[in-house]
Formats: sequence, structure tokens, C-alpha cells
Amino acid sequence: MMSDPLYDDPLDSLDETVPAAAPAQAAPPPYLTNLNEAQREASEALDGPVLVLAGAGTGKTRVLTTRLAHLLFTGRARPWQVLAVTFTNKAAREMRERVARLVGPASESLWLGTFHSLGVRILRRHAELVGLKSGFTILDTDDQVRLLKQIMQAHNVDDKRWPARLLSGIIQSWKDRGLNPDKISAADAGDFANGKAAELYAEYQDRLRVLNAADFGDLLLHCLNILQSHPEVLEDYQKQFQYILVDEYQDTNVSQYLWLRLLAQKNKNICCVGDDDQSIYGWRGAEVGNILRFEKDFPGAKVIRLERNYRSTPHILAAASHLISHNEGRLGKTLWTEEDEGEKLQVRGVWDGETEAREIGEEIEALQNRKESLDEMAILVRAGHQTREFEDRMLTLGLPYRVIGGPRFYEREEVRDAIAYFRVIQQPDDDLAFERIVNKPARGVGPATLQALHTLARATGISLTAAAHRLMDTDELKPAAKRHLTAILDLFAHWRQQAETLSHTELAGIVLDESGYTALWRASKDPKAPGKLDNLKELVVGMAERESMAEFLEHVGLVMDNDERAEGERVSIMTLHAAKGLEFNNVFLPGWEENLFPHQRALDESGAAGLEEERRLAYVGITRARKRVRISFAANRRIYNQWQSAIPSRFIDELPSDHVEAAGETGLYGGNLAPTASDAFAHGSWSPTRRGAPPAGPVIEGTGARGSDDADGFLTGDRCFHLKFGMGTVKMVEGDKLSIHFDKAGDKKVVAAFVEKP
Repeated sequence: MMSDPLYDDPLDSLDETVPAAAPAQAAPPPYLTNLNEAQREASEALDGPVLVLAGAGTGKTRVLTTRLAHLLFTGRARPWQVLAVTFTNKAAREMRERVARLVGPASESLWLGTFHSLGVRILRRHAELVGLKSGFTILDTDDQVRLLKQIMQAHNVDDKRWPARLLSGIIQSWKDRGLNPDKISAADAGDFANGKAAELYAEYQDRLRVLNAADFGDLLLHCLNILQSHPEVLEDYQKQFQYILVDEYQDTNVSQYLWLRLLAQKNKNICCVGDDDQSIYGWRGAEVGNILRFEKDFPGAKVIRLERNYRSTPHILAAASHLISHNEGRLGKTLWTEEDEGEKLQVRGVWDGETEAREIGEEIEALQNRKESLDEMAILVRAGHQTREFEDRMLTLGLPYRVIGGPRFYEREEVRDAIAYFRVIQQPDDDLAFERIVNKPARGVGPATLQALHTLARATGISLTAAAHRLMDTDELKPAAKRHLTAILDLFAHWRQQAETLSHTELAGIVLDESGYTALWRASKDPKAPGKLDNLKELVVGMAERESMAEFLEHVGLVMDNDERAEGERVSIMTLHAAKGLEFNNVFLPGWEENLFPHQRALDESGAAGLEEERRLAYVGITRARKRVRISFAANRRIYNQWQSAIPSRFIDELPSDHVEAAGETGLYGGNLAPTASDAFAHGSWSPTRRGAPPAGPVIEGTGARGSDDADGFLTGDRCFHLKFGMGTVKMVEGDKLSIHFDKAGDKKVVAAFVEKP
């Protein structure tokens, strides 16, 4: 009989490292001595279900690895009898390395890995039970989409109206919920392809079996099906896995939850480590309810709270704890630390996004001058389009930076496409830009037409644009191709003519609209489409900071030359989602305004649950910081060429005033010209507990004065002055907001604090 690693006993050679049982009166193993009381309790509570609520910075990885080592050291389990599940390969690798340092080679036989890596390990052993062979192929996303396109084409489903990539996402969401094709209800199927999504899903699964292939969702779904349909297989694994450890339990989806629950039913020796306050991935299938119902799933479960934080100052922890306490869907814990008190969180109101980026840049420079490392500074934004302003500012200041978790702003597909249009307007002979967008969106300029252009351009030494003009006078192209090419050439000619009279920002908006490019993303059912539209709007906003199209394109070239591969310290710029698991001495949290954070889309799609996840995201942002947190909000944001007023995020109202101070110049928060930010709180001129408080407006030059913090001083018909919109007449008073008809800017609704009486 061939050796099977599932049942082989590798401990024959490990007796010196992992004894069968600890000596009766032996001193505690050295790996337990440096744990705090809660950490040690979590490491030694080996029997029965255990939920470890591990707050940010409380040493959860140390507990997981110590607990795993303790299982092996005490002889409670052999290495292959422990199932340890993580969410990333990096986490699995780090855990294996730590355990290896504690117990030696025994770690090599552990079933330790991600859900998917462990799933594929089980599936290859039992592939025939789901109609596959053990050597099945795992398809990547592109292969999945190509296969779905073939199936949709056979069913006469229009891929332009119903994109295959969207269907791929829908199917993966069903697999994350443990749903096979026969379990898809009419409500689940929705209106995709006029209700054909479940039928397409079923055929997709059949085709995968024919191809002897599986996608990532199958790696758990097939395992789930095997365990549910074959009791003898389930019993074997239940006997094998005497102990189960799970990291980041708050991020599990339904399929992962069901898989774990099945495996743990017999022994119930399952330890899940997680933080319900850091569940921020609901948009990709994570169910915070999994961790909230742990005690119901495993009656008699022991709940251990890791609350001592080793990362942040008391002010940071108190502020984060007070903020997250507003969530109802949580198990509750309070972080504390023995660190020095440190600095209070600073909250700063600014006039607009440009001011916000400038002031953050200046503070980063000041910290750098105090010998603080740029590697210990992070700007964490709610939405990807916010990075543009900070990338530009870093370049202006000569501060090296890196964008983590995604491409830099000007490297994003939609931004590069838009810039390609602008480049062709500015420089008709830019072949790379012309080829990128001549058929984007699709306008009938296909590969044959492009081949003809390339052939003529190479033969005559001219650009593609020049070749296109020359082919207009010949019969080398088919009439339809010539018509489509003429249309785009005419558009470029039209835009170049408009460039002589319009500002470059006005022209940019016209180009994106008339080219059909914004319509392309508005019509797209890609879940990323709204974010791409936001990035296009932000692109136009960024252009307004340059004097001309030429200057803007030159600026982009300089930004793109910021080589991320270069050595040396760098400021980190990333979204809040990408920041989870990281930590920095100094954290900047810009854009804390209603509609941006909490994000309106999250509220529209998920209501109260969406708001609670947004609040958890704010909690994650604050707890990334070791020493300093700087929160900012702007009174105005520019969308295309329109200014929109904003109000501070409700999350600012939920910060405790004892641990937060107003930052900025004298008089920033209202009529009281307080000498310090803390005095501003004391005098009541601004408080994070006061809903609807006015954000900071600019000081009117030479006076230092502000408008009042309510609308009592204004009446309908009053004349007034706004720094951005100029003179206007009050049409309506609504609390602290005014509806004003400005002489030049038209009707606007603004906060009264930004308006002065002439």
C-alpha cells in the first residue's frame, strides 16, 4: 500500500521536539511565559469551542501560533490532526514559520493554509465524487469569463448588454453562499439575461466537468457538496481533525462557514479568532453574522476577549472604542493599553480637497523634519479616486510615495483611456494614444482597419492619424470602416477647434461625453463601473489645477515617472480596505464627509448594515495608528467643474471630545476666536458630539472672521458674499443651510458659516 500523507505518522522522528505528553510537574513551556493573562488563557483553552475576540493590535497571531504549538507540545494532537485555516498565503506562511520556531519540524505535517489551498487538497483526493479527475485544472478569472462568453453566445445572450464578467461575479457570489445551480431561486437569479442566469450557471458547471476544471469558488463548494452527500468521507475528516483553528473568522462567507461547521460537529474542538469590529468585506461575501452567532452554533462556547493593545496610545484606543460602540451588531470589547497617553486625535476642517492635500503634505514634511520616517506615514482614503489629489501633492513636494493595494491613479484603465484622448487632441501623431482609444468605446474600427493603418504608416513613415486621413481619399477600406473612421477623425478635429475657445477642463468634460466614454461606463453592469466614473470625475478636477492641457499632460508624465521600485522611504497611500492588518506611527484620514464616508453607495445598497460596516471601516482606519491620527473633512468638493457643499461625517460626531481636539488656525470652528484647539472645544465653538456643526471655511483675508455657525443672522432676501461663488441673494433659510441665488454661479445650497454679509 502506498504511503498516504493524510495517515502517515511523521512524529517517529520528532519525539525530542514534540513529546507525547508534558511532564506532570514540569515548568510551563517558554512560549507561554511572555503571554498576558488573556493570551495565555486563549492558548491553553484547548478543549471545546472557543471564540477569541481579538481587538486590533492585541496579538492574535501570537495566540494562534502559541495555541497550535501548545497542542503539539502537550501531545494533544499529532500535526496532521490539526486543521489551521487562514485567509491569505502570507498569513499561512508566517504562521508556519512561527510554529516551526517553537516546535521544529513537526510543523511540516500540519494542515495549515488558506480555505482554497486546503479545499483543493481535499478535492484532489475525492474529485471523482463531483465528476472530476484528480488532475483537474483550476481556471483563473479570464478563463472563466471566456468560457461563460461561449455559453452565453450559444444561448443568444448579448454580451454587451449582459457582460460575461458580471455573470462570473454573480456565479462566484452564489458559490460563496454555498448555492448549487438547483438551489438558485427566481429572486436570486434576478433579471440578468432576462432570468437565464441560473440556467447559464448550470451549463457552466457542466462544461467545467467536461473540461475537468474548477474555478476558485468550486474549491470550497465541491468540498461542501462532498461532505454533505457522503457521510463516510465527512466522518473520516471529522475523526482526523481533532482540533480546528480559524483566523479572521469575521471575514468568512457562508460556504466557508458551512464547511467549518461540518468538520467541527463531531469533536467541537474549534477555536475561531477574529474581531467583529473589523468585518469590512461584506461587499465580497463576508458575513459578520458568522462570528456573532458563534455561541449559538456551539452551545457552551468559551469567549475570550483580547483587549490589551500593544500598538496604539490610550487616546487612539478610547476614540476608536467610543466610535464603534455606536454599532448594534457587535459582541463588545474595550481596548486598553499601558502605553503613555500620547497625543489626542486631531480633527481639521478645510475649505476644499486641494487645501486638505496641501495641509497633509505640509504636516508630513514637518514630521519628516523631526526625523520621523516616511515609511511610518500613511494616508488612508475611503474611495480610490481620492488618491489623485495626494499623489499630485506628494510629487509637488518631492515626497516619494507608494500606492498600496491597487494601481496609482494615473495608471488606472479608465484614466489612461481618458488621457489618451487628450494626448491625441494635443498631439495628433501620438500613435500609442490613438491606437488605445480609436475603438474605445467600440465604434466599428476593427482589427482589419487598424492593420491597414499600420501598413500604410510603416510604408510611408507617417503617423496612424495621418494614415487614416490619407485612406479617406482611397478605396482601400470598406465603406462601413471608412465611415466609422471618418466619424472619429471628425470628432478630434471638432475638439481641436473647441480647444481654441474653451478651457481645458470644459473640453475634457465634452470629450468624455461626446466620445461615448462616460456613457460606456454608465451603461456597464461591471460592479467597478461606479468607481471608474468617480475616477473620471476626479481626473477632470485634477486638470483644473493646471493652466492648460499641455501643462496637465506634462504633469501626468512626471507623476508616472515616480518610480515605485526605487529604494528609500516612502509615504503609503491606500484605501481603508487595503490598510487592514497594517500599522503606522502616523495615520492621515481625509475625506470624512457625509456621502463620501460613510459612502452613500453603501447606505443605498445595504441600509443600516451598510452604515455599520462603514463605521467598522472608520474603526479600522483609526486603529492603524500607533502614535498620531489626523482626521480631516472639506466643506466643498469639486465634481467636474461644479462645486458641491459637504457636511462633516456623522462619524466625527461620534468621536469622544475628551480624546479629540480641533486642529487648525485661530477661529477655525466658529465665532469664538479661541487661542487653542482645545479652547475651541471648551467654548462650544465646535464639538464632535454636535451634529451638523459647520466645517471650516476660509478666513476672509485680513479679518480672521467667520460666518455664524447657524442661519439666524440671515433672512430671505438678504444679500451675501461667498468666497467661491461671489455675491448672491438668500432665497430660503433651512436651519444652518441657505439656498442662495448667486449672481454668477446660479442657485446653490451652502452652509451659513461660509457666507458673509457684505
